[in-house]
Amino acid sequence: MIPQRPLLLLFVSTLASFTTCFGSFKEDLAVTNNKYMPHYVKQPESFGLISRFNRAIPLSVSSKMVSVDDYGAKGDGGDDAKAFEEAWNKACSERVDLVVPKYRTYHLKPIIFYGPCHSNFVLKIYGTIKASINISDYEKDRRHWLLFKNLTNFRVEGGGIINGNGRKWWENSCKINKTLPCKHPPTAVTFSECNNLRVKNLRIQNPQQMHLSFGNCVNVKVSNLIITAPGDSPNTDGIHVTGTQNIQIKKCVIGTGDDCISIKSGSTNVKATDIVCGPGHGISIGSLGAGNSEANVSNVLVNRAKLSGTTNGVRIKTWQGGSGYAKDIKFQNIAMQNVTNPIIINQDYCDQEKSCSEQVKAVQVSNVVYKNIGGTSASEVVIKFECSKSFPCKGIWMQNINLVREGNGNVKGSCVNIRYSSRGKISPQCLIEKLTS
Repeated sequence: MIPQRPLLLLFVSTLASFTTCFGSFKEDLAVTNNKYMPHYVKQPESFGLISRFNRAIPLSVSSKMVSVDDYGAKGDGGDDAKAFEEAWNKACSERVDLVVPKYRTYHLKPIIFYGPCHSNFVLKIYGTIKASINISDYEKDRRHWLLFKNLTNFRVEGGGIINGNGRKWWENSCKINKTLPCKHPPTAVTFSECNNLRVKNLRIQNPQQMHLSFGNCVNVKVSNLIITAPGDSPNTDGIHVTGTQNIQIKKCVIGTGDDCISIKSGSTNVKATDIVCGPGHGISIGSLGAGNSEANVSNVLVNRAKLSGTTNGVRIKTWQGGSGYAKDIKFQNIAMQNVTNPIIINQDYCDQEKSCSEQVKAVQVSNVVYKNIGGTSASEVVIKFECSKSFPCKGIWMQNINLVREGNGNVKGSCVNIRYSSRGKISPQCLIEKLTS
């Protein structure tokens, strides 16, 4: 049994402390209570998420909306997938929006919401949508629970809750029970092949595996989400971006058992701003190049983030044997609190039981900026660059870095096969251990 209540209480407590401490953004100067934080590190504000959610809930459904209740949804513990499908088809084909009413909990088996639909279609989730816990319900598609496919000019909003009911999946994970075979549980919410998409003012919690995934989408804006799962829930990435162009993620609070945000191959022009992350594995690019594959990620900006108690801070991770690139990446204005591996590039990433054999090929990591990053580390090594011998990291720039040990203790930087430049205070210094010519 995976303990959940203490972790959620800890997250709520941490979130409450964030709300107390975070100030509003100022252009030239940020206020911080951490004496080790450079004065120029801007910290996230509290976002006012709860009040926004409350304001989003209407008193009634207008004539230009249809409700899932109109098509037989009961919210009584039985499966409402058929009613949701029929209501979706009606709203999709006509110029009306679809409403999931407040104060009710609707249970759904896996469902696909197909487009194309009419332009400017809005799904308003005011109530709670909860996943079926019967693993047999996912036999046709074990990779998705709620799948939105081929939609243009589509919005999802409302302040409601999407609950993946993931505990049963976690308990049957090979990462929790080593005697079980490894199988892929479903992602709670997936958007696939969508253009001009907006997702805002929602709570997504306890997914079967990942919370929210964007695959092969273009022009996406994500804002004001609260994403939560226990810190020991396996593979529960918060926001997963793959093959997606022009995506903005802002003002989100994320606490999970895996990456708060993961950015994978085919993604470009990704901006993540005003992010609160913890617990979790940090904000990651990758992993890239698994199975000797080609992977490309470019033009990524992570700006103004607070990471607390995470197992990594800002991370780039690639497998040996891959090819392609991770380039033009900037991590800036980031506050760390008790974070293990605050700054890390790992080109020897190996997420499997068997050890990975050494290979010559590698994803090229280049043009990465770390600017205005400070706070406390749970580990001695606070800057860790483990780059490829045959494809060293190049064009790495560090400016104004100040990281110290949480409590007491020494810190150091470890830099292998890397070319970097720096400006301003860099503490600790990162000494180059090896460098291929």
